[in-house]
Amino acid sequence: MSSTKFDIVVYGATGFTGQLVAEYLAAHYKNDKKLKWAMAGRSLDKLKSVRDAIGAPADTPLIVADASDAASLKAMAEQTMSVITTVGPYQLYGEQLLAACVATGTDYFDLCGEPIWMRQMIDKYEAAAKDSGARIVFSCGFDSVPFELGTFFVQEEAKRVFGAPASRVKGRVRDMRGTLSGGTAASAKATFDAVAKDMSLVAILNDAFALTPGFAGPKQPRGNKPLIEEDLNSWAAPFMMALINTRNVHRSNMLMGFPYGQDFVYDEMVLTGPGEKGEANAKRVMAANAEKTGPSAPKPGEGPSKEERENGLFNLLYVAIAPDGRMVRAGVTGDRDPGYGSTSKMISECAICMLRDASDVAAGFWTPGAAMQHKLIKRLRDNAGLTFEVEA
Repeated sequence: MSSTKFDIVVYGATGFTGQLVAEYLAAHYKNDKKLKWAMAGRSLDKLKSVRDAIGAPADTPLIVADASDAASLKAMAEQTMSVITTVGPYQLYGEQLLAACVATGTDYFDLCGEPIWMRQMIDKYEAAAKDSGARIVFSCGFDSVPFELGTFFVQEEAKRVFGAPASRVKGRVRDMRGTLSGGTAASAKATFDAVAKDMSLVAILNDAFALTPGFAGPKQPRGNKPLIEEDLNSWAAPFMMALINTRNVHRSNMLMGFPYGQDFVYDEMVLTGPGEKGEANAKRVMAANAEKTGPSAPKPGEGPSKEERENGLFNLLYVAIAPDGRMVRAGVTGDRDPGYGSTSKMISECAICMLRDASDVAAGFWTPGAAMQHKLIKRLRDNAGLTFEVEA
């Protein structure tokens, strides 16, 4: 890997999210002469027009590579320390690139929220990645970085206050403004299509420990219908991203050596407020979840305007509960819409954190939080508009 030309290649740079990643690197790291990065995609003409549109330097290297051309992907992977890929659904377009990165010992970062495909890739390629030196890092966007790190952060506070981590943590969405990405909707549809063709995959989809091969913990809350949470004085509704986030949080616990314990219970829901109004809101959220992956969902490559992205935000509550009922609380916030504005910053900083702050992480398949822990929290606070705060 010492002969590589680039630190990072952004693959899919002509797509909606890939363009935002490239724009972030071009703007945020424009005076950083040490960071060598390139843009990659299927069409050289499109790459040129995106490079000019985002204000990247005219000499930003451009690489033509196509998901259907394995040789082009291998040639790209051989030139770089790491690849950021925004080309999904990953179960349709991701494996060839992942295999190329495993073969060449190249670090890989994606936005995958597809638990079945992730488990299949772990089973198929983990041994080879450990042999080649590749670090394969899934889920580096809104699913699941703030949730994985929110759990980690509140558990650090639980250790300080309780003297031990909590075996029960609640992740709750307090506020979220911004649209679901077209890629997220397409990934959900591709997952449901895959299950329809092979019903044996339902078991993986329904398993809270689908991403912890060889380990199954205690029964987890299903979070699939509205309920009243007396301890939080609010109604709570199902959260559509809990399906992937909860799996990643359990995987993170396993990868770190079970610092939260092997009896750890975790769930995610959306807080909708107290009383009858809260109950009505919870039912509305549940109905809206179905629409987000239905026929009216955004298409891949579609997304919100710059103004909508900049007016977006997310606000998460983390509650760690001790066996005696004592609670510690923490908040995690982001200053852009979660699906695009914040996600493009998060995946960029994951790659740079691994490159510069956590280069000693062992080869294999990782979650970003387990791999980079406090170092990633610091980088997200300093650069990506996220906050992590203990609350009273």
